[in-house]
Amino acid sequence: MLPELSLNILDIVNNSISAEADFVIIEVRIHKMNDELTIKITDNGKGIPQERLSKVEDPFYTTRNTRKVGLGIPFFKQAAEITGGNFKIESVPGNQTVVYASFGLTHIDRMPLGDICSTIYTLLLANQNIDFLYVYEVDGREFQLDTRKLREILGDIPFDEPEVAKFIRDFLKENHREVDDGLTF
Repeated sequence: MLPELSLNILDIVNNSISAEADFVIIEVRIHKMNDELTIKITDNGKGIPQERLSKVEDPFYTTRNTRKVGLGIPFFKQAAEITGGNFKIESVPGNQTVVYASFGLTHIDRMPLGDICSTIYTLLLANQNIDFLYVYEVDGREFQLDTRKLREILGDIPFDEPEVAKFIRDFLKENHREVDDGLTF
């Protein structure tokens, strides 16, 4: 199992990229009163045919030729369910795939969210031809990072330009601290 939820997010978004998505929405929402952490990843990739959809939760099923098992989705599902949460994957071939998981926030077996800022930062800089909308919410306070808006401001300046990359990293960290009061989830 991956040691933190942000690495599961990285794995699932990489699946989206492999499915030729050019827009991915990553939502992380924490509701302390409901004792719940939810993660929802939506992409506009080529989707998963209905006959394969039920198989993606099977660790011994993969469409890759490089290995015989596909552990990302099954581990993510297990990580949610052992905390009393749930997991759902829906897909419309040729349109979109949505992966949703909820976790018991204070459950002893819940993996930490981990370094989500670095995960988002890495995804943005490593996949500059893809647009991302990242939403982080804690108890109704949220911020968003939308690469489409960044592109409007930056024009042709790439995200990995040192000053831009620093801005993105600082923006993520500062807004996370503002939304979650510096708490670690």
